[in-house]
Amino acid sequence: MAITVKTLWNEGAEKLQLSIIAGEQFLDRKLPETTMNRPGLAMTGFFQYFANQRLQIFGLAEFTYMKSLPQAERSKRLVDLFDQQIPGIVITRNRKPSKEMIELAEKHRVPVFRTPMVTMNFVNECTVILEELTAPQERIQGTCLEIMGIGVLLRGDPGIGKSETALALIERGYSLVSDDVTEVRRNSRSRLVCWANEVTRYHMEIRGLGIIHVPSLFGVAAIRRQTELDLVVDLKNPTGNEDRTGVQPETIEIMGVKVPYITLPVRSGRDMANIVEVAALNQKLKELGHDAAKELDDKIISRLTRGRVRNG
Repeated sequence: MAITVKTLWNEGAEKLQLSIIAGEQFLDRKLPETTMNRPGLAMTGFFQYFANQRLQIFGLAEFTYMKSLPQAERSKRLVDLFDQQIPGIVITRNRKPSKEMIELAEKHRVPVFRTPMVTMNFVNECTVILEELTAPQERIQGTCLEIMGIGVLLRGDPGIGKSETALALIERGYSLVSDDVTEVRRNSRSRLVCWANEVTRYHMEIRGLGIIHVPSLFGVAAIRRQTELDLVVDLKNPTGNEDRTGVQPETIEIMGVKVPYITLPVRSGRDMANIVEVAALNQKLKELGHDAAKELDDKIISRLTRGRVRNG
């Protein structure tokens, strides 16, 4: 799946320490390949098999070589490079681009970035981000929040109370990722990452109230751009057959990844936000190796075993 340079900027600017120094209005250029190219050979004038669909990385070697060229030759090589319709340029080690490079970037509508990172470190980090951004993704129904570092996806039939529960959790200081529709992809660590569609990001629909803008009402701490998914919670009308112990944990498979899953019955007067909050905190304890249901089950079995031994 091809992405744009803007997608990389939005998702990786902070981690890659990127700043835009030219062509900010041209971020919609396609980035067809996840690998990067160091155009050292191209700067010698050899453009056969040049990887023009890749992000071009100018490191110390490329800059040193360019400076060694006569002005006329350097200008010709830069013009030839930009004529290849490259998607973008990243300059590492905070090197300052020449005025000529900036002018050519604007003329050819090519964005130019700068980072203080060492070239090899940047290439490694950026490759991981690009591979994750181009990984297969799905759009699923549900409202996603981050609760104490735990990514929770609330699912349920329309009108069951997902958004109202999420709103109550936001009021308690937790963060909204997406409302009603959640984008999901699998990352390089075989974890699922959730985020909101750009159109609906930061907004919620509350029945009877309409659309609200979450950061305007609750502050920027009330939203997260994305989170890893740790728990899926289904809100359902009660059937009487709900699990009461949690000794046998359930999972649900999404994009080939098994995620812990629980079903919570919704009843009138029941504080669903409080229960979802406790479910998230309990999941956090499980990830730390503390499973209350299993520990109690083990204690009961141990007590019964000792009782049978004494009676025997």
